[in-house]
Parts: sequence; structure tokens; C-alpha cells
Amino acid sequence: MPPGKANDGRLIELFLDMLAAEQGAGQNTLDAYRSDLDDLAAFLGHAQTSLAGADTHVLRAYLIDLDSRGYKSSSVARKLSALRHLFRFLLAERIRADDPAAILAGPKRGRGLPKVLSIAEVDRLLTTAKTLAEAPGSSAQRMRTARMYCLLEVLYATGLRVSELVSLPIAAARRDARMIAVRGKGNKERLVPLNDSAKQAMAHYLAALQAHGAGSEGEAPRRAPPPKWLFPSSGDSGHLTRQHFARELKELAVAAGLSPRLISPHVLRHAFASHLLHNGADLRIVQTLLGHTDISTTQIYTHVVEERLKSLVRDLHPLAEK
Repeated sequence: MPPGKANDGRLIELFLDMLAAEQGAGQNTLDAYRSDLDDLAAFLGHAQTSLAGADTHVLRAYLIDLDSRGYKSSSVARKLSALRHLFRFLLAERIRADDPAAILAGPKRGRGLPKVLSIAEVDRLLTTAKTLAEAPGSSAQRMRTARMYCLLEVLYATGLRVSELVSLPIAAARRDARMIAVRGKGNKERLVPLNDSAKQAMAHYLAALQAHGAGSEGEAPRRAPPPKWLFPSSGDSGHLTRQHFARELKELAVAAGLSPRLISPHVLRHAFASHLLHNGADLRIVQTLLGHTDISTTQIYTHVVEERLKSLVRDLHPLAEK
């Protein structure tokens, strides 16, 4: 391995260690930074330079290269943010005497509105998931369909981030629980309420999980899943992964007659927030439920509601232009 490449890897790891220790960055955030900065380091290696020696000119060339590779402006802006943070860190740690990224300009982009499902579309998803969960089948099939129904009900009832949802502890399913404690970004904890539908879906799923763990007639009993997680898995994390949930959700969307391209766990989180605001919820309450540090992040959903109201007036007002 060339010395410059080895040194770049070491500097990136030092930066990520700082993010984790001083800013409480979660694993998903660290993985995203690592991916972006590894891409930058690879480009610098091809340009015969390194993080310690790169100047503004070569960083501009990197941004041009990203554009030529077909990256969207939002992705370029994210990578630019990552490298800016890195070079500020290198300057603060006196690894560099200057900050070559300080005067870089990012791509101009408008803030896009999040994709949101209508209440009717969410209802179709939930109805389809419930029908599949109540259908006969093997213990493994019943467990998987009950898990999907539980995931959907809890997600739409709470607006959790997908990483928070799949890593819920088994304690979240206590029978008398009206609220669940969630550990979110920056290791901050918040309480979110559970509605009756979510609690019933949890109970149905736990019964199916227990039946699957016990083994059906003619099968050897299976070893009980680890009690730590609500959605256990045999993978390295010990719980269901975000990717697995997203794949199964798209399969459910097809079964519900919806376009899988428009469905993702994050879209359901958007639906939770926009539907609450549409029905008169206070913005500060929605901010707390979503775990947003800055209310400006939550305010994007007010624009979604405004756009929907404008569409209703445009399409339904008797004097609207046709």
C-alpha cells in the first residue's frame, strides 16, 4: 500500500473517532462519512497527492469529477460537507497549516419536499399487511408476516427512524406500555407513545415468534431467539437490518398494488409527520416525536401540508382554472 494511501486511511479514522467521541455520531453516520472520505482519498491517490498535501485546486477537480460521474447535486453537497468537516479537523489538530476546503462553493440546490404517502395509501399497506399476517401458513411464514405487520404499525404510530425501529429492545413490547423509550441520534433518549393498533400488532407478532421458536408438530424445537431485541435475527447485529426491512416493505407494496419505487421506511416516517400536521398537531410536538434537534428540520413537513392544500384548492375550487 502506498504511504500516502495508508496515511489518508489513518487520518480518516482519527476524524471518525473524534465524531464518535465528541459529537456522539452513530454508526450509520460514521459509515456514511467513511464512504464519502474513502472516495475522496481514492481520487487524491490518482491525482498523486494526499489529504495532507491536497490544495484547493485538486479539491475543485474532485467536485468536477463527481459531477462527471453523474452524482446528483444533493450527493455532491453531502460529500463536500464531509470533506469540509475533515479539513477543519485537520487544521484544528495542526496536521495541516491551512484549510483548502474553506473557500469551496457547493452546488446550488433547492430543498426538495419529502415523498409522502396519502392516508389512503398507508391504510392499503396496513390492511394488506394485516391480511397476510392473519393468513394460514407455516410457522416461519406466520412469523415473517406478523413481523412486517408489527413493524408497519409501530413505524406509522411513532415515526421512528428505521435504525431506531429495527433495534427496539424486547422491553418495548411490555403489555402495559403506553410509551416506549427510544435511543436516537447522538445517543439521546426520547419517549414516544404507542396506540392500541401498534400494541395489538406487537402482541400478535410475539405470539407468532414464540410459536416459531417452539417448533411445530414434527419439527425439533428451535433454540429461543435472544431476548434482547424485539426483532431478533441471526446476523451480526443480532436484530433485523434496515436493508432487510426495506426489501420486504417493497414486496408488501407490490402486494398492496402500490409502486415499490415510492415506498420506503423513511417515506412512512414522512407520512407520520405530515399526517399529524395535516390534522392539526403542534409543530413542536411533532419535532419531539421525530427526535429532531432543530425545528427547521421539522418545518419541511409544513410545506408538504401547504402544497397539498394548494392542490386541493386548485383541483376542487369551483372557480379554479381548468
